[in-house]
Amino acid sequence: MNNPVLTIVVPCFNEEEVLPETVHQLSYLLDELVQDDLISDKSKILFVDDGSKDQTWQIIYRQSLNNDKVRGIKLAKNVGHQNALLAGLTAAEKVSDCAVSIDADLQDDIGVIREFILKFREGYEIVYGVRRNRDADTIFKRSTAQGFYKLMKKMGVDLVYNHADFRLMGKRALEELQRYEEANLFLRGIVPLLGFKTANVYYDRKERLAGESKYPLKKMLAFSFEGITSFSVTPIRMVMALGISSFFVSLLFGIYFLGLRFFGETETGWTSLITSIWMLGGLQLTAIGLVGEYIGKIYKETKRRPKFSVEIDGFSLPVSRQLISDGGNENEFTNINFRKLSETN
Repeated sequence: MNNPVLTIVVPCFNEEEVLPETVHQLSYLLDELVQDDLISDKSKILFVDDGSKDQTWQIIYRQSLNNDKVRGIKLAKNVGHQNALLAGLTAAEKVSDCAVSIDADLQDDIGVIREFILKFREGYEIVYGVRRNRDADTIFKRSTAQGFYKLMKKMGVDLVYNHADFRLMGKRALEELQRYEEANLFLRGIVPLLGFKTANVYYDRKERLAGESKYPLKKMLAFSFEGITSFSVTPIRMVMALGISSFFVSLLFGIYFLGLRFFGETETGWTSLITSIWMLGGLQLTAIGLVGEYIGKIYKETKRRPKFSVEIDGFSLPVSRQLISDGGNENEFTNINFRKLSETN
């Protein structure tokens, strides 16, 4: 087969401390893969600036002037990791035979990208980067992460265990991904639904090169909740089952206390009554809130709003699929090449 054109998609949010080293390591990797005749010399690194407040975009801009492998997309505002990643994959689909997604901190081992390419050349359309273990994580993070995967599995969501968003996707898989137009984006759950031939490549996760993690506990919990509610109706069924169980338990207790009254063994009081009211009221509010969450997702889906906007030459352009212009070389990011942009843009 002809050497595939590879695009490495790197979503970035406030990554000024680590970005120069990221560019250096990924550029060196591309050079090696080209020299080993594994990928085309037209392969690129595509950075997606997710509305950063620091010097991330300026670094991408300057790097692009000195390194013909570097390209970039500047989103008009912060839209979250998953949407930023989708923006990069959407652009890559137009000009690449395959795309690898990786975070800017390079905690994922870039050395296994070579194995990704070899698997792709063997006919695998999707290659997952899977962590061998979580020994480097804290006990809390390890237990919560593993608990999340197990919970999702029990709820019927097909996730690759210990896999995040470090993966290779071929052009067919990227094209198929564009058909999933949902607003509540959870790529770890969507990609396994595509149904193409897949392979796993195992690696050891490294320490972050610099800066701080962009996924604190609050974001991790929100991300987990997004994944659960986007792919499974099990929670709402559990609430319904709990409500039915509570009804029958209350019915049994009602019969029991009615029997005590007939035998004259009851005492006047209101503790049990208030307790039951609070318990049932709490269950009702939980159920209503959960139903409201699903209704809210339906509401967002019906709007069909763009998931992100790309900022080019100082203005915002709403984008769905068509990020690349039709003119010029189809193997170049023609519509997002760096023009005469001011570094304060």
